[in-house]
Amino acid sequence: MAQAEPTHDASSAGRLRLDRWLFFSRLVKSRTLAAKMIETGHVRVNGEKIRQPRHAITPGDVLTLALPPGIRIVRLLACGTRRGPASEAQTLYSDMTPPPPAAQELGSAAARLAPSPGRRPTKHERDSLQRLKRARGELEG
Repeated sequence: MAQAEPTHDASSAGRLRLDRWLFFSRLVKSRTLAAKMIETGHVRVNGEKIRQPRHAITPGDVLTLALPPGIRIVRLLACGTRRGPASEAQTLYSDMTPPPPAAQELGSAAARLAPSPGRRPTKHERDSLQRLKRARGELEG
C-alpha cells in the first residue's frame, strides 16, 4: 500500500500561524491547547520564547516544545493546509529530539530502583531492590 502524498500547495510554502501549525502537525490536540501552551511560554521558535499564538512560522524554523512527556525539538518542513491523518501530519516536520540516555549512563541499578526523594517505595520497588542486593551479596538470606 503506497503512502499518502502530503497535501502541500502554494500557500504551504509560505507562512502559517504557530497555533494552527501545532494543531495541523498533531503535536497538540486542539488549537486552544496550542494557544495556551504558547501563551504560557512552553514554545520556542529558533531559540526565542514566543508568547503570541499568531506568530508566523516558515519552513526551516526549529521549534522547541515543552510537552508533558518531555522536551521535543522539531524542524518545520512544510506548513500544511489541514489537520489530516497522522501519516500526513508527520510529513510536516522532522523530529530532532535527542534519544533518551542509555541505561548505563543513568548510574547503577540500585540508583534506578530507588524511589525519588520524599516518597516511600512501593512494594514492587522494595522487592526489586532486595533482589538486587541479594544478588550482589549485600543482604543475607
